[in-house]
Amino acid sequence: MKRKTKSAALGLVAAAALVGVGAPAGAEGGGQAVPPVKVVASGLEGPFGLGAGSNRLYVAESGDGQITKINPVTGRTEVVARGLPNPAGVDKVGRSLAIVTGGAEDPATKGDATLYVKGPDGRRRKLANLEKYELRHNPDGQTQFDPETGEPLDALSNPFAVLGRRGPGFVFVADAGANAVLSVTRSGKVSTFFVPPLVTSGACKDAPNNHPDDPKGCDPVPTGLAYGPGNKLYVSTLSAEVEGQGRVYVLNGRTGKVLDVIKGFTAPTGVAVSRDGTVYVSELLHNAPPGEPPPGFDPSTVGRIVRVAPNGSRTEAAVTMPVGLTWHDGHLYSTAWSVAGLFLGIPEAGQVVKVRQSAFH
Repeated sequence: MKRKTKSAALGLVAAAALVGVGAPAGAEGGGQAVPPVKVVASGLEGPFGLGAGSNRLYVAESGDGQITKINPVTGRTEVVARGLPNPAGVDKVGRSLAIVTGGAEDPATKGDATLYVKGPDGRRRKLANLEKYELRHNPDGQTQFDPETGEPLDALSNPFAVLGRRGPGFVFVADAGANAVLSVTRSGKVSTFFVPPLVTSGACKDAPNNHPDDPKGCDPVPTGLAYGPGNKLYVSTLSAEVEGQGRVYVLNGRTGKVLDVIKGFTAPTGVAVSRDGTVYVSELLHNAPPGEPPPGFDPSTVGRIVRVAPNGSRTEAAVTMPVGLTWHDGHLYSTAWSVAGLFLGIPEAGQVVKVRQSAFH
């Protein structure tokens, strides 16, 4: 049940003090007419999940507790939902917005592990309490509470991404705390769709879990959801942030059967898939130094997006601290500087960027 999606402070606060804060990565400059990474929207506070629909992008601003609609052509922004406790994911589903809010890790953190729906009438309602489902069903089967103290051993439910479901049902939710992909109907009924297995390779082989009675290994921690060709569902998993142990599971979008596993990522936080089956994976913590950064370390170098071609070849694009990804209208969009406020104390540094194919090398 390890959350570990907003932890790992990276020591970037110290880094920012050492090098100062320059222009966020992706800003246009140097006379480039067509920059490989173009800023579509800026001034965002903790942009995490990114969805799309009706020729608009939607971003969950976890720092401001709001959902912002973006015109990807003009860059015009409009807040369409406010007062949400730690929104982590958003998607346009028909004429409605589906929003998930991350669970609270400690009393000082707002969060309620809920799936909200905002309808075309503008009203917002709670559709499903996802922590309640975790407490009743415990999809990953791990020990939830310390038998002596009664305290939770880890985050119980921490919804991190939501995706409109094709065919029967309403949405999928990647619950990072529950270690499961959940399916939710329009009436709010929750069921378990897919539970990624513990990661037991590499440095995860003998990693202790939350309780001595639980099997050893790294929690998978689902973070991203995307559809690909042939109704395949792609699920990125953080794998406890262990280097090289992140996964993208390729599932049958109706049954949840595993069709393929793409390995070799480090702490993936999002996934997107183009029409030709090219897979894009965001690595929020790439190049983050262990512990306190060395003098002169530049925090803008943290993060990248990995492109996996249908033939398996890989290239990467430099995007600072990306979390959410979406493929929309033939283009890849990503959040950037997503944890600048959380780790660096830089207000409104978050962005949404368009990442062109020329950015990948």
